[in-house]
Amino acid sequence: MAQCVQSVQEFIQDSFVPMVAVLCSEDAERVTRKNNLSFPELLRPFCRLTSEGHLRDPNNQVVVVKGLRISVTGINTRPPQSPELHRLLSQAVSVCQPPEGSPANVITAGDYDLNISATTPWFETYRENFLQSMPASEHEFLNHYLACMLVVSSREAVPTEQFLKLSQEQHRIQHSGEYTHPKWFIPNTLKYYVLLHDISEGDEQRADSVYEDMKQRYGTQGCYLLKINSRSGSTGADEQMPDPWSQYLHKTSIHNPVNVPLVFADGVSETPPLQLDHPTDAGYPGNDASQSVNNVDETRPQKQASGTSHTSPTPRGTCLTLNDHDHIRQFIQEFTFRGFLPHIEKNIRQLNDQLVSRKGLSRSLFSATKKLFGGGKVPEKSIAELKNTAGLLYPSEAPELQIRKMADLCFLVQHYELAYNCYHTAKKDFLSDQAMLYAAGALEMAAVAAFLQSGAPRPYPAHYMDTAIQTYRDVCKNMLLAERCCLLSAEILKSQVKFSDAATLLIKMTSEDSDLRSALLLEQAAHCFINMRSPMVRKFAFHMILAGHRFSKAGQKRHALRCYSQALQVYKGKGWTLAEDHINFTIGRQSFTLRQPENAVAAFRHILINDSKQSAGQQAAFLREYLYVYKSMSQLSGDGSLPQLPLPCLHSSQTRVFFGHERRLAEGEKQAATHVSLEQEFDRDLSQLWRELEERVVSVANRGTVPITFQPSQCCLNSQTDNLRYPLAVVEEPIIVEVVFRNPLKVPLALSALSLLWKFTLKGFSDPQGGATGETVSNEKEFDLNPFQTTALKDIIDTQVIPEFTISPEETKVARLKLLPHKTGELHVLGVVYNLGTGEVGNSEGSLAEDLVCVRGQQNLEIQGPRLNMTKEEKTSVGYGPDRRLDPIITPPMPLLEVFFINFPTGLLSGEIRKAWVEFVNVSAVPLTGLRVGSTHPEFFTFGSATSDLTPVTPTAAEHCSAYKTVAMPPSVATVSLVSPAVFGVTSSDQLVVTEIPLSRGVLGPGEALQIPLWLRGPDQEGVHEINFLFYYESTEKTAKLSHRVLRHTAFICTSRSLSVRATASRSNTLHGRERETEEQQEAEEKNGSMLVFVDVENINTSEASVREFHIVQVSSSSRQWRLHKCINPVGDEDSKLASRERGKLCFKATRCRTEEGGIVSSTTPCADFFFRRGLHSEARRGGMSAGGASQMQRKSLTPQSGTDDGGTSIVKKCSEVELDIIVLWKAYVVEDNKQLILEGQLHVALQTIGKESCSLSQKEETQEMVLLKFKPDVPPPVSKPSLEQLSHLIKTCLHYPESYDHPFPQKSLCTVPVTLTLSNCSLAQVDVIVDLRHKTTSPESLEVHGSFSWLGQTQYKLQLQGQEVYRLFLKACFFQAGVYNLGTPRVFAKLAQTSAMCETSQQSAMPALIIINSI
Repeated sequence: MAQCVQSVQEFIQDSFVPMVAVLCSEDAERVTRKNNLSFPELLRPFCRLTSEGHLRDPNNQVVVVKGLRISVTGINTRPPQSPELHRLLSQAVSVCQPPEGSPANVITAGDYDLNISATTPWFETYRENFLQSMPASEHEFLNHYLACMLVVSSREAVPTEQFLKLSQEQHRIQHSGEYTHPKWFIPNTLKYYVLLHDISEGDEQRADSVYEDMKQRYGTQGCYLLKINSRSGSTGADEQMPDPWSQYLHKTSIHNPVNVPLVFADGVSETPPLQLDHPTDAGYPGNDASQSVNNVDETRPQKQASGTSHTSPTPRGTCLTLNDHDHIRQFIQEFTFRGFLPHIEKNIRQLNDQLVSRKGLSRSLFSATKKLFGGGKVPEKSIAELKNTAGLLYPSEAPELQIRKMADLCFLVQHYELAYNCYHTAKKDFLSDQAMLYAAGALEMAAVAAFLQSGAPRPYPAHYMDTAIQTYRDVCKNMLLAERCCLLSAEILKSQVKFSDAATLLIKMTSEDSDLRSALLLEQAAHCFINMRSPMVRKFAFHMILAGHRFSKAGQKRHALRCYSQALQVYKGKGWTLAEDHINFTIGRQSFTLRQPENAVAAFRHILINDSKQSAGQQAAFLREYLYVYKSMSQLSGDGSLPQLPLPCLHSSQTRVFFGHERRLAEGEKQAATHVSLEQEFDRDLSQLWRELEERVVSVANRGTVPITFQPSQCCLNSQTDNLRYPLAVVEEPIIVEVVFRNPLKVPLALSALSLLWKFTLKGFSDPQGGATGETVSNEKEFDLNPFQTTALKDIIDTQVIPEFTISPEETKVARLKLLPHKTGELHVLGVVYNLGTGEVGNSEGSLAEDLVCVRGQQNLEIQGPRLNMTKEEKTSVGYGPDRRLDPIITPPMPLLEVFFINFPTGLLSGEIRKAWVEFVNVSAVPLTGLRVGSTHPEFFTFGSATSDLTPVTPTAAEHCSAYKTVAMPPSVATVSLVSPAVFGVTSSDQLVVTEIPLSRGVLGPGEALQIPLWLRGPDQEGVHEINFLFYYESTEKTAKLSHRVLRHTAFICTSRSLSVRATASRSNTLHGRERETEEQQEAEEKNGSMLVFVDVENINTSEASVREFHIVQVSSSSRQWRLHKCINPVGDEDSKLASRERGKLCFKATRCRTEEGGIVSSTTPCADFFFRRGLHSEARRGGMSAGGASQMQRKSLTPQSGTDDGGTSIVKKCSEVELDIIVLWKAYVVEDNKQLILEGQLHVALQTIGKESCSLSQKEETQEMVLLKFKPDVPPPVSKPSLEQLSHLIKTCLHYPESYDHPFPQKSLCTVPVTLTLSNCSLAQVDVIVDLRHKTTSPESLEVHGSFSWLGQTQYKLQLQGQEVYRLFLKACFFQAGVYNLGTPRVFAKLAQTSAMCETSQQSAMPALIIINSI
């Protein structure tokens, strides 16, 4: 149970106090009425004794009476009847509410921290009023009158006569038998005579003389002179006097019962002579002197008592001084000590003597006597009736009742030991007689007396109380007595820390007959559970819910709300969702009933925002209730501001903001640039790619540097983009905010008039200082009053309103809301505003019913920025950066570009050349300039050279044109054209990625369009390729905020296989001197040299159905040193045709170019474009390694020299380098839709090294094996040395000799044949050469095959050849007989002259040089 102000002993003593009646004369009543008080009310604050009293028990032991309180009431005061009692108790509980600043009792139990009110004053008020309103009953005497005060005014003519009248009246009421009430304790009631003297009016001497007469007549112990009203009411009006009566008279009207008239016991009404006309009530005495005499306890109306909190209280005691207060206090003390306590002591002795005189008789005889003579009991009662308490009544002089009287008297004067013994004795008698009501009363008081005994000689007999409660409730059917018994026992058990037993007892007493009592007892049981040594939190909460429910049924709405709120602390956030919903729903309803709309809305809001497990019907009921409460609250408040709505859930972090117009769809053959749209998913890697591409384009546009103020363009902002800066939007271009709603309920939600809330600060950006800040406007107030925008705001920002927006049950739905700014400045999107209603359908057509509840509110868009985690302070604390995506800056007008692609393919063959068109349209009112395009795949497209005149004027005219220009010329003869990469816009790798698009006069005006051709080449690798274009453009007017704009386009090309080209270069070992006409030509040819190029072409196309065959139309070359001379294939001059899976081999002779020559064949658009773009981009991708393929005039060697290469190595490498690029042009005959098409294309092969095969398709890189990392200092790389293979290419050798030689061996045995050995230095450095003619082959097989011959003359030569020098060595071979001989036996050793330490390496052996020696 909750804490109480009183201790349990004080509580019980105040529950059972001696009763004293008052009978006043009319004049005496008038004296007290000057103070707005009756005589009993005048005495009430002073009825507790401040000093100890003493009396002696029958054993002559002194009994000390401490803190005794007596109850003084009017003689006709009656407790209210049951309906009235219920009303008064309910009113008392309702008035008593927890004070605002009451101390809270914070209890920590496990995971719970509960804030619970420490005290329950409403329960104490209820208990006090209940116990004081207990009616007097026959089976106990505790609330029977023990004495009666007779009060007469000193102004009476003959006071003694008035005393006599009052005494007779009291005697008549008690002994005439006409009245059933009030009840009197003993026949010989103490009469105490009080002379009331009004000091302000009366004669004091006369009063003293009357008092002296009274003392002579009644004795000094039986009378008293009370002097009051020391001052007049008007004189002391300004002086503030204490009011001790307020705490007693301001509670409820239970202390001020209504006046009742005199009625005879038989029910026949008779009005006595002095009785005023009043309604009658059976069994209560009236007033034969005046109304005020009998009704001394009440003349104030109920309205004043019950409504004291609403009206100003009447001042009381205005004629009394502090001395008068002392007089009254002294009067009570004199009455108690000199008259009342001695009277009780005398009666205890008398009762004890009567009982002792009967102890000689045995119990059996005593019982037999009672049975024989009836004992005054009602006869003719069956056993069943005897067990009923209504069937057995004892007469007032019955011995059992005398014992009970003595017990009650001892109890009232705090002699608990004797009281317990008497109660115990009486209990046995009552039980033996089956007088269950009497027995239950004796059991109850015996248990209380046992508890109150000082020193606790015996334990508290709780089973007595349990038996008494059960008997009262089940046998006697008296719930009032059972409730009193329960209240007493529970308080005693609580004091003994037996909270579990107390809770069980309280719960047992709950029933359906009284909701108020059940609610209070359940609440106290809940406090018992929480106050245990181990608090039972969930039981506390459960019983608080039950108490709240019963409070609600009893009409105690505030107490019900308090109980539910305290229980919610336990259930909140613990997963008890259904219980939590029920509590919140009840709190919402009770709060609304109590006119607390804010609390009601908060409670209903909590039901709706959580993931509810309620059924759809229940959720719909919750929603309707919430909307009704919310609407009522908004009507009551009327302040115009829109509160926050809980539904639907708004995922602020998922909000996306899109700047710019939505993309136009394709029109016919036109395909619009994809750009950025809200349908695209965000890809962080792709976003980084676009950022890097934009940086490169900006760098080119700004002459190689990226400005410090560069900010990458972000058209769509979301939670993954960089939102630390204010985004830039353009005036007159829409801003689309995508808001994500989620409906957590199982019922649909209908939103209407949905739009954005914003705040806008006008600001101009035209001047360099950034513009002056203007006024700030907002649409918050406008939308509060009117869901549609006013004209004044439309001139600043046009706000889109979605008329209807329905969200299905448990659906997540996106709403796209548009703003169109018409002024420059700073915009802040604050949130969304909408009407919320249930999504129920009103009729069969599906429109919303008009009578559904619909409320208007808003939700704020509050986005938390990214977690700051850069500095040490940020890492150790939790801080978040800003998120500016909803705070765009509106900048002045900018140009807006739209790009369309015409005849853009989706699939190409590898290397296929296709022509498309691109159209640029300026859809803004501002001209644009500086149009550029950047791409991640610059080798995929070209716009052609500036001088190209091959392009048709329109796409239609180009439909059947070939991509290549055909020139009539002799077959198999090569032509040479000199071209520069600069002609095709290729001077650096960045300029390759970024292409400037020429505009007429450098400007594309508003509304103008430009169409230019676009050549496309299918990527070499098969598969789907993602190709990104970035179109960059600027405004002609430079603004400080937005320097440029970009437009993105992503194209997907599916590439299928076409041809695979492999090329190999071989050095020619023959010098064709015999074919030259002059020696000079031969010299030049030998010096320049030649080689053979083998081109292996294979048709690897797999789609046999569509592609019929490929034709090799032309083979071109590009090199600084070499050119294809002629085709030496035996096929002739026809095209090479390759059907599916066929392969062909072409052989070409390549010769060195003169220094001033060099160039590319097929030197026009688009062949040269794709060739040059391929070359540079491959360098960029391979880290700067050259693939060859540019003319000598513009491009020097782009191969960076490694820091570890020495001069010798590079010289040796150059000997085997070729740097020859082969371009193969082809045609493919394709059948599509029963039509034959001719596709054209080109493939590139880069030859770099002699003898090493190159392929048009890049080989897949082999996966590298994982290597163990060793953390050691880097070892300097070893000096690179030329490989043996590279060294073998330093010197080229060639033998010149006759193929056959005739010699007459019979005439001359030795045949001498002249042989010339030509040595050609392939490098540019000096080379030391050693020629050794000695035979090395000594095996018999070689002698048999080749025969044996000898070299005549010097057999070893040491020569030094200058760079590219050709040296002829004239030798003689000697043969001994006819035959076939191999002259290729000379061994040639070579080394670089400056690297003498390098070992000599044998040069590659020449082909077999066979000579036929004929004998003639």
